[in-house]
Amino acid sequence: MIRSTVSALALTTLLAAPAVAQEVWVSNERDNTISIIDVSSMEVIETIQVGARPRGIMFSHDHKVAYLCASDDSTIQVIDVATREILHNLPSGENPETFALHPDNRHIYISNEDDNITSVLDVVDRRIVAQIPVGVEPEGKAINRAGTIAITTSETTNMAHWINTETYEIFQNSLVGSRPRHAEFTSDDKRLFVSAEIGGGLHVFDTETFEELAEIRFEIPDVHPHDIQPVGFKLTEDMTRVYVALGPANRIAVVDAETYEVLDYHLVGRRVWHMAMSDDETKLFTTNGVSGDVTIIDLERQEPVKSVKVGRFPWGAAYRPADS
Repeated sequence: MIRSTVSALALTTLLAAPAVAQEVWVSNERDNTISIIDVSSMEVIETIQVGARPRGIMFSHDHKVAYLCASDDSTIQVIDVATREILHNLPSGENPETFALHPDNRHIYISNEDDNITSVLDVVDRRIVAQIPVGVEPEGKAINRAGTIAITTSETTNMAHWINTETYEIFQNSLVGSRPRHAEFTSDDKRLFVSAEIGGGLHVFDTETFEELAEIRFEIPDVHPHDIQPVGFKLTEDMTRVYVALGPANRIAVVDAETYEVLDYHLVGRRVWHMAMSDDETKLFTTNGVSGDVTIIDLERQEPVKSVKVGRFPWGAAYRPADS
């Protein structure tokens, strides 16, 4: 595939940088590209041409390859991290939007938005091994650390579906607010967080009883409640903080993940969608769809420090640590 750097200076930076430099890969939905940001310089160092309408993006657990949902091509693309080349395409079902990688580093659970299905992909055998009927317009995906439960959120059905990863069967459904988007388990697998974009809240569930423990609400002075739309979020490993993208509110909310109190808001770019976090949890990178940039937030100083221009309508973000 075609590969290009954004400038001679960026090329110099790339060639001088060690192969293990920290990077953030950003999928640009309208440009059919991935922008690669060097974390140390906080600059785009390379742009990769990919398939049509790239959205979900993540790395394998060993960070050797990147997986990308090329939604309009109905495929998962596998990209070699070292060479930046697309190695091959994998079957995904129709219109893949988001996905989650099982701890076995082999099976990917994919949301097929148009078909109301969760597909399970074996990346070694390169085939779909299961298709699980779920609610209308599946979106968010999560898998617990134990690898026993996969979650699919369905935007129109307003549910989180709990899937047994051995039987590929739904064993529980949880109602959430309108248009659920993202889902994540805490690092101890004891709680599940689910964002509800139109409902305006972040829902927290007990993973043993399935009881809803809390619904976190957001209020921002001079911002209309209809513009406060929780979408992507990130939980810290110690389970003390959760950072929530609030869509057209153009803010990131900082939430105490133990008390569920909203502590602060950070102003970022327009229509903040998803985010990535550095492995030491000192930096947060937000994709701002309408303004076409990534805001870098210093979490130690608790303030945004830079805006980095990327492609049109940045959607997903994935962090690659320096030791990979």
